[in-house]
Amino acid sequence: MRRIERAFATARAEGRAAFVPFLTAGFPDEGAFVEYARELLEVADVLEVGLPYSDPLGDGPTIQRASEQVLAQGVTTRKTFELIAKLREESDKAIVLMTYYNPIYCYRDGEAAFLRDLKAAGADGVILPDLIPDEADTLIPAAREIDLDTVFLVAPTSTTARLEKVTAACRGFVYAVSVTGVTGARTALSQEVPDLVRRVKAVSELPVAVGFGVADADTARPVAAVADGVVVGSGLISAIAEGRDAGTLAREIASACRKAETVS
Repeated sequence: MRRIERAFATARAEGRAAFVPFLTAGFPDEGAFVEYARELLEVADVLEVGLPYSDPLGDGPTIQRASEQVLAQGVTTRKTFELIAKLREESDKAIVLMTYYNPIYCYRDGEAAFLRDLKAAGADGVILPDLIPDEADTLIPAAREIDLDTVFLVAPTSTTARLEKVTAACRGFVYAVSVTGVTGARTALSQEVPDLVRRVKAVSELPVAVGFGVADADTARPVAAVADGVVVGSGLISAIAEGRDAGTLAREIASACRKAETVS
């Protein structure tokens, strides 16, 4: 069983949604990133590592600022792979890379080399927020050849036909965007989320993880009630940037991922 598949299966067997925290690679600096990642891996089911990028169209200001900061510090694609490799030496938890397509397209020796090097670093999958399956006709086979999971995004605006197309290209899990907007902390769950999860599950047997807007235990709890996974990024990045205890926040969110019927 692949790591991502095992992570969601374990969470399901334990009556909870999988916790998928996000960290921008190298943020706030390389050493601190590793320490924060180690702490998150203690409670995470899957760790999502963001590849710093100068034009992150799907990210709100919090993650944009984190990317700008580490790019100025010299965190490159190669350095991101090295950081993932360091984490892999210490943990058997699933690790996925979130990247926009341009760094893959511009990678030396092309997209197949990018995927091979990512896999060699120890990653289990890649999340592709700005690449649609229709234009991934070379990337998907290259990923399948090396057993690297591919995760594409669906949104509340996705039609049934679109959901079928996107989920067929996914492996590991499906990433459901909670809102038609960018990443960032929000105070309440969109009313569209339960219906989106239901519609995805009607066309796919893959786990559904919901992200964009989940920032703390209060916003994680209703997502965990309907989804298979809870993705938290901006809330954790903000805590780190503001000097708050990101580890405690992560533990609170992980606890909130328990399904309601399992809570005594």
